[in-house]
Amino acid sequence: MRNVVITGMGLISPLGLSVQESWQNAIAGKSSVGYITRFAKEQFVTQIAAEVKGFDPKKYFEAKEVSRWDLCVQYGIGAALDAVADSDFVITPENAERVGIIMGSGVGGLIGISHTSVNLDKGGPKQVSPFFIPSVIINMISGLLAIRLGAKGINYSVVSACATSNHAIADGYYAIQRDEADMMIVGGAEAPITEIGIAGFCASRAMSKRNDEPQRASRPFDKDRDGFVLGEGSGAFVIEEEEHAKRRGAKIYGRILGIGMTADAFHFTAPPEDGNGAMRAMKLAVQHAGLKPEDIDYVNAHGTSTGLGDIAETKAVKGLFGEYAKKIMVSSTKSMHGHLLGGAGAVEAVLTILALKEGIIPPTINLDNPDSACDLDYVPNVARKKEIRYALSNGFGFGGTNASICFGKA
Repeated sequence: MRNVVITGMGLISPLGLSVQESWQNAIAGKSSVGYITRFAKEQFVTQIAAEVKGFDPKKYFEAKEVSRWDLCVQYGIGAALDAVADSDFVITPENAERVGIIMGSGVGGLIGISHTSVNLDKGGPKQVSPFFIPSVIINMISGLLAIRLGAKGINYSVVSACATSNHAIADGYYAIQRDEADMMIVGGAEAPITEIGIAGFCASRAMSKRNDEPQRASRPFDKDRDGFVLGEGSGAFVIEEEEHAKRRGAKIYGRILGIGMTADAFHFTAPPEDGNGAMRAMKLAVQHAGLKPEDIDYVNAHGTSTGLGDIAETKAVKGLFGEYAKKIMVSSTKSMHGHLLGGAGAVEAVLTILALKEGIIPPTINLDNPDSACDLDYVPNVARKKEIRYALSNGFGFGGTNASICFGKA
């Protein structure tokens, strides 16, 4: 058995421009939601989002490259380069073929698509950049990283809506287990806060309209929730075969123990009322890890702050854990950083791994009036010091796709 461990992490999120800054703000219960600053927001029903603040692409790209690549690509490459630096591993011609990359996104270069469409409409084909297509295709994050780092192993992207990052982590895990790689760079990125992105989610009536209280808008499991808050950014990992990591003296943050992936086969956006697909994904992750449900101490919930989703996930937890569900801690960090779509799972996995490592459970903020159908321990409003052994991190996406990952301590 080739065991898989986490040896590097990178975050560019609404909570901060690094893993440590994001973690400190998460355990402080700080909301990163505010008014949209990228464009004139007044015409939209929803005027709030969780934007990344202070990001400088020149930290990762030469000045001439910045205008070339969509913000989604910039976020993904930035977080991944930080994760590689954190891992203290150098890719060389001798090991390059054993290092792979799987970085995904839910919608990819939406900003570039939006702006190029406007340019085409106003000025015709000559206004379309030759970098347009390379800039917005989702696998360019993985491709550019390989070019930058010299990684010659497995290289592709995952696209599975809001389960993207979890699927990317899962694919990297299995590549190492199959002995196709010794190390994988995995994660997800998203930059959907643009006019067309906001308009699309407004049209689907999926987002919160609590424009008068932005920081209180994302409120998973609360009776007064009215939809999710859109976020952006990226999370990335270096995952590695355990003996390979030990031989080079790498620090180990935690272990990937189990993967569970299912489909609802029910509806293109809504989960089944009983949360069966989500429950089966968690069950498979626990079984794959060789654990029992009562071994799990914490679930980082998908917890989007939508009416149907939060109830279905609560039922899924109850369906798997039974009476033990009342004793398990469940929190949604989306209450603080919003919903990063394809990047959400990677950000939340970083926070889950740090919860295991540090013995601190990040809270679900804005949980003032719990929905009567949401009656678990959601670690309301304040982080909790609690040593934990094993945790699940959930990611569920449009199309009825579900992925749950079981993590353990180093």
